[in-house]
Amino acid sequence: MINLDQQSVVLGSTPSSKEAAIEAVATILVNNGCIAPGYIESMKKREVVANTFLGNGIAIPHGLPEHRELIHKTGIAVLQVPGGVAWNPGESATLVIGIAAKSDEHIEILTNLTRLLDDSATINELSSATTADIIIEALSGQRRPVPEKAPVLDLDGFQSITETISGEHGLHARPATFLIEIAKQFEAEILVEHDGQAANGKSLASLLKLGVTKGKTIRIHAKGSDAVDALNQLKNAIESGLGETAEESNGIQVAHGWQPQSVAKTIPGINASPGLACGVVRQYVHERIIVEANAKDPDYEKNRLKQAVSAAKENLKNLHDEVRAKAGAAKAAIFQAHIAFLEDPELHAEVNELINSGRSCGFAWRQVIDDRVHALELHNDPVLAGRAMDLRDVGRRVLKHIAGTLHDQPFIPDEPVILIAEDLTPSDTAALDPALILGICTAGGGPTSHSAIIARSLGIPAIVSAGPAVLGIADHTLAILDGDSGNLYLQPSAADQESAELARRHLETLRNSEYETRFEPALTTDGHRIEVVANIGKVEEAEQAVNAGGEGVGLLRTEFLFLGRETPPDEEEQYQHYTAMLKSLNGLPMIVRTLDIGGDKEVSYLDLPAEDNPFLGERGIRLCLNRQELFLSQLRAIYRASKHGPLRIMLPMVSSIEELLAAKVLLEKARIETGADQVEIGIMVEVPSAAVMADVFAREVDFFSIGTNDLTQYVLAIDRLHPTLAAQADSLHPAVLRMIDMVVKAATEAGIWVGVCGGLAGEPLGAAILAGLGVKELSMVIPSIAAIKARLRTMTIAEARELAAKALSCQTIKQVRALQQP
Repeated sequence: MINLDQQSVVLGSTPSSKEAAIEAVATILVNNGCIAPGYIESMKKREVVANTFLGNGIAIPHGLPEHRELIHKTGIAVLQVPGGVAWNPGESATLVIGIAAKSDEHIEILTNLTRLLDDSATINELSSATTADIIIEALSGQRRPVPEKAPVLDLDGFQSITETISGEHGLHARPATFLIEIAKQFEAEILVEHDGQAANGKSLASLLKLGVTKGKTIRIHAKGSDAVDALNQLKNAIESGLGETAEESNGIQVAHGWQPQSVAKTIPGINASPGLACGVVRQYVHERIIVEANAKDPDYEKNRLKQAVSAAKENLKNLHDEVRAKAGAAKAAIFQAHIAFLEDPELHAEVNELINSGRSCGFAWRQVIDDRVHALELHNDPVLAGRAMDLRDVGRRVLKHIAGTLHDQPFIPDEPVILIAEDLTPSDTAALDPALILGICTAGGGPTSHSAIIARSLGIPAIVSAGPAVLGIADHTLAILDGDSGNLYLQPSAADQESAELARRHLETLRNSEYETRFEPALTTDGHRIEVVANIGKVEEAEQAVNAGGEGVGLLRTEFLFLGRETPPDEEEQYQHYTAMLKSLNGLPMIVRTLDIGGDKEVSYLDLPAEDNPFLGERGIRLCLNRQELFLSQLRAIYRASKHGPLRIMLPMVSSIEELLAAKVLLEKARIETGADQVEIGIMVEVPSAAVMADVFAREVDFFSIGTNDLTQYVLAIDRLHPTLAAQADSLHPAVLRMIDMVVKAATEAGIWVGVCGGLAGEPLGAAILAGLGVKELSMVIPSIAAIKARLRTMTIAEARELAAKALSCQTIKQVRALQQP
């Protein structure tokens, strides 16, 4: 660790402002040879984009990542301000600890610092100390902080059990989410105790702060009428592993055996996803999010926050479904944990407290998230520390729905690149297009991070923990990334480029073939065609779908226009969005799903009552029929847009023929009012009643599109986002497949076609079975298009039908997934 000495501590300072305090502590670092003078300005700029106040009088100013080249060596400086200096409104810093981090040598001091955060007596002693030795000892770990009074946990009336956490990475986000979802089913008050600290058993952030690692013991305390049942359920869950399963293998990894002979520089990291990437680098920069500090109307701010959180939840549910389709339930589970963060009662209580004090919802949200992120980042266990990125991801997702942003564009490079980043959130990684991202190298993170897991699932070579040196690499620098060895090689020789490229091609022949043939139709070897189209939810995704080989859009989620705002979009705004998408598709068809929204989403202008089970309540077509002006406005916009390209209309969550007939009356009214031509009308088949009565519905519509995600949860009575049951909500369940078979047969009899727009369509085995069942169109997330088209080209339709017949005869999901594909 670094040496914190007398020259690094200044006592009794009286800076006039936060800026003066930052300059004073930075000057200590300059004088000690740690930083160049230019880094002082970087430390000031950091305060504009991030709050470095930890709490309890401690602030830790540091510079921006892009200025790390101004750091000569890692160092720490301490500015003691006995009288305090205003850091943010209502926050005063008495210990200003400046950080120049060229490596991770400062982590031990920061870890010691976090142990002091809840120890007011020691902080007060350090803030008024007359010698530097006391501060040096406390921050260097030479003495342990002693609380004024040992905390006593009042367990009067509680019943308790003791359990050992056996998961490989302890009580991290996914198993903790599993635990709290069980705890939330009971009225009992539940506490989890570890190492003298207690946490709310229904709060994800509170549990993570305990830092429970593999093999550690926890005590669970419960009090209430159902306390015994709660403890029994929690005991069983912990002993069963809290839903943790070993990460699935991605198949046989071919050892490339390549090594460079002549490169300008080698930057070592940790291998996170295998494979070779050869190309130019590109630095990834997050958009900057701007929020107002103060607000006058707390109730208005709380309502804004509810809407933003609701919109973020919807984003996460869609992302969960997309990642699950690409990578399976285990890898998608992190987004369930993200939803749990959004529902954390302690987090919302802290945010509301700040709002009540006059803060804006954006400022309050960011402040609370930043505090919790800091606490996680400095944790001793690297896996738990890595969860800070997950919480930061959740925080930014909500802020985007509240605040104005700069550079708020999706990361879409104009050529294939090796991506360099300080770190990537899970949703950053999941949104990457493997066709344009050759490899990923991050300064931080770890091989067990969720971003690394998702990179592996996408087949993108990746290196993590390569250190800050990678952030100084100029864009367009030629490099070779070796995800097997964990090294990044800069400016390789021509011979190395050639040999690495040969090795890469050997490893990725199949993927390249899929991408290169993405525009070819999905024709089976005996000439049977299946249309492969995209699920999208944003204007810019229409063009992305075409570039990825999509033959149109099979599902446009229109909810993106209605969430995260104070008033609904008017007809003109909707018309402009739909028209822009059709023009981007350049003649390819688009299916527009009308508004699918309900009580599970916070939409202030709809004033929807809270529902015990919103998935069984007023949502989809039910809501639209009850809010006819809202529905007609959307229908008029859709019909007007239909004049600019081939468009179909699809109604969601139809469960009765009465709903369909009522909707068709409004559809015709809107068509006549706009003077539009007839368009094809279809329904989503996603509730069992629609599937069972498919023969009746088929006489009234032009097509069916089966939403396998919702159909699965309704057929199996399992919430597809349930942390403890979601892995069982598998669309390859024989009951779901038999339901799909029923729908296809009814449609064939009536002479209409059937598509599938759920996650099953984007899964190789699922796509093959669906083709065999007679599904004509498969709609999926954009990154899956090329691979699914290539997969379908390898079989005959007879082989697909034989596979489907075998699947229908299976009794379990396991039997279906064990089927050998043709």
